[in-house]
Order: sequence, then structure tokens, then C-alpha cells
Amino acid sequence: MINLLLVPIIIPLFTALLLIFIPKKVVLQRAISIISAIATTIAALILVGTVRQDGIQVVDLGGWPAPFGITLVSDMLSALLVTTASIITLTVILFSFRSIGEEREKYYYYSMVQFLLVGVNGAFTTGDIFNMFVFFEVMLMSSYVLLVIGGTKIQLRETIKYILVNVISSALFVITVAYLYSVVGTLNMAHISVRISEIQQPGILTVIAIMFLIVFGLKGAIFPLYFWLPGSYYAPPPAIMALFGALLTKVGVYSILRTYTLFFYHDIGYTHQILGVLSILTIIVGIIGAIAYQDIKKMIIFNIIIAIGVITYGISMMSTEALTGSVFYLIHDMLIKAALFFLVGIIMAITGTADLRKFSGLINHYPFLGWTFFISTLTLAGIPPFSGFVGKLLIAKGGFAAGDFIGALIVLLSSLFVLYSLMKVFLNGFWGETKGTINQKAPVSYLLVPTVLLVAITVIYGFGAEWINIFISQAADVLTDPSIYIDAVLKE
Repeated sequence: MINLLLVPIIIPLFTALLLIFIPKKVVLQRAISIISAIATTIAALILVGTVRQDGIQVVDLGGWPAPFGITLVSDMLSALLVTTASIITLTVILFSFRSIGEEREKYYYYSMVQFLLVGVNGAFTTGDIFNMFVFFEVMLMSSYVLLVIGGTKIQLRETIKYILVNVISSALFVITVAYLYSVVGTLNMAHISVRISEIQQPGILTVIAIMFLIVFGLKGAIFPLYFWLPGSYYAPPPAIMALFGALLTKVGVYSILRTYTLFFYHDIGYTHQILGVLSILTIIVGIIGAIAYQDIKKMIIFNIIIAIGVITYGISMMSTEALTGSVFYLIHDMLIKAALFFLVGIIMAITGTADLRKFSGLINHYPFLGWTFFISTLTLAGIPPFSGFVGKLLIAKGGFAAGDFIGALIVLLSSLFVLYSLMKVFLNGFWGETKGTINQKAPVSYLLVPTVLLVAITVIYGFGAEWINIFISQAADVLTDPSIYIDAVLKE
């Protein structure tokens, strides 16, 4: 019998392999993809319920007990992120049916989407630091294909840059893991934590912590390592942008969250202080980009950078309140960023452009689209009682409690700039006299289905925060008390 926590990895893996053999049968590919995505989402939801009821789920592959074999671990944080990633992938597949184009669909598009989900879910689930690298590579290799698929000039240019950055990052990842292994003699994440506790994090481990921050900072795009992101995420079609913006950077952020709470929590004065400073700088850079551009895609991309800074700032505080806020905000941002990229895709399908100066008055033709965008803007900005408010408030409270008033204020003030950047789109793009080309044949009604589904989930996530907090608190408990994770994995 296959253990439940393997199912959200195995289903997309076998689906991806199957789809490779039927590249030209687009309708069949679509049907298999959507059935697979629904099955993965259901399995992930069942996994959340199982972890809630029975605690952390652990599988030792090949029968080798931890720390000697390969271990997969699903605590509440992992289960929630796997569920969120599966839901987003389901909506991306739905959105792709009428937006990605048949030419791309015939070149292994759906197979690569499934492989990317294998990498993402695997990275969230692995209990072994080297296998985190392996799942990173699965995710990255499929992202290379998705980024270049279609072969436009901008895609080819940005793919070369994206591959170079990630090859360097991956090499550094392996070197850092090797250094860590040379010090602690194990790759099992729970066992690494035990070994570091025994030697009380000497100076060499602080250096390794900073090396991990560089590796995951490149993946997650924190300051000053975000330079590759605006161009790379701008190049592909909106469905792929949604997949990348919602999932790829968040795997890097998750990796920082996991390692900095499980490994490097004994001496946080240096490592976490650096993370805090970089997080604030990340927020500031994101704000400047979000308000400077008139291109809607660029605005959303720089809003990704703001969110990354907010989440990592909460990690740097290392308090229960701030970590709870980071987990809550991480899930919120994954959902709402995907929805916003869908909305940008719909606007581009109607107007043929993402340049805000070239169109206006869309609400006269598409009022439902306009008000969906408005709700999404309020959600992203964290206007109460929407989902962005709860996480950001907890993170800011953690900052104030730690005495970092400037950092906490910047986190709170970032909401105003996020609101300003996207309200500019709502007021200038949707209101006023109709300007620019309006494509009446754009499949707006269909494309709104997955978009509204995601927006509805984020609204429920915000309004049901008190009920959802039961799950979020369980995820945060493991982060604040690593012994819960260690005992479950090593069965002590």
C-alpha cells in the first residue's frame, strides 16, 4: 500500500511520464491533466486531515530507518503547502486550455507542468537535505522548458539568463550541502538538527547558514539576488507566469523557513539579523518597482518581491507570532499571486497589451472582471478582513515585540504601496472612457472560471481565518519547537 504522503508526488510523476507519449493528442492530454490535478488536490486535502488528526506523517523509503535511509516527512506546514501548490496547478491547467495555445500544448506543455508539481511537492515533503536539491532540480528542469516553450525572442533571451543563474545556484547548493555533511556527518534534516544541537552551532555552521541563505535567496529572489526575476517572469505567457510566481520563488522561501527554524536556531544573533535586514531591503526594492512601472505584468512581478521580503522578515524574527504570520502570509500570497497573473492574462487577451497607458474603460464592457480585480487588489494589499491582513499583522506584531519598530512599520506601510500600485490599474485601466482595442472574441467567461475560483479561496481564507488558524498554528508549532519534528522522524 502506498503511503498517503507519497500520493501527491506519485500522481503527477506518472501523469507526466504518460503525457510524454501522447504529445499531439491535445484533447486527451487536457483530460488526463485535469483528472490528475483533481486527484492530486484531493489526496493533498486528505493528507492535511490526516496530519491534523494523527500528527506528522513519516515514510522511510526502502525500509531503511532514519537517519540512514531516504525519509519523506509531512508535517502540517508541508501538507498545507502541498495542498496549495496542487490547487494552483489545477487552476493553471484549467486556465491553459483557452490561453496557452495548441502549438505549446503539443510540445509537452502539460507534461512539464506535472513534472514541475513533482519537484515542488517533493521539495515541500522531503526530510533529507540532499533530496531537497534533487527535487529542486526536477522543478528547475521543467521550468526551463516551460520558460522557453513557444520560442519567442524574449523567452530565448531570458531562458539563457535564468539557466545560468540556476546552474550557479545549484552548484553552490551542492557545495553547501557537502560542507554541512563534513561538519555534522548526516543528510537527514532531523538528524542534522540533533547534531547541530550537540555541537552548539560553531562558527563554521554560521558560515554554512549564510551560504544556504545565498542559495535559497537566489531561488527565492531576496535582495540583492532578485535581479534575474523581473525579466524571467515577464517572458512566458500568463498561465506559466502564474505557475512561476505562485510556486517557484515560494519553494526558495520555504527552504529558508525550514532550515533557519530547524537547523540554525541556536545562534540567531548574526544569521537572522542579516536575513531581517535583507528582507527589509527586499520590500523596499519591490515597492520601488511596483510603483514605478506602467506595465501591469511588471507591477505584479515586483509585488512578488515585496511579499518575499514580508515573509522572510517574519522568519528572521523567530517568534511564534511572526512565524505563524509568515506561514499564513506564504499561503495567502501563493493563491492571490496566481489569481492576479490570471487577471493580467485576461486583460491582455482583451486589449492585446499589458501597458496601462494603452487602454482604459474596461469596466464598461467587463464589469465582473473589474470587480474581481478590485477584490484581488484589496486581498493582496491586506485590507481587513481579507487574507493578506492577518499574516502581515502577525508578522508586524512579531517585529514590534522584538523591538524592531522600523522593520515592522515598513512591513505595515508596504500595504499602502501595494494598494497604490494596483489601484492605479483599477482606476486607470477599468474606469474612464473606453480607449484602445477591445477584443470581443477573447474567451473572458471561460478564463474567469479558474480565476474566480482562486479569488474565492483567498476570500474564504481571509474570512475564515479563525478556523484556518487551527491548521496554521499546528504548522507554526513545529517551527517554534523543532523537537516535535525531530521526535516524529527519528522516533525517539
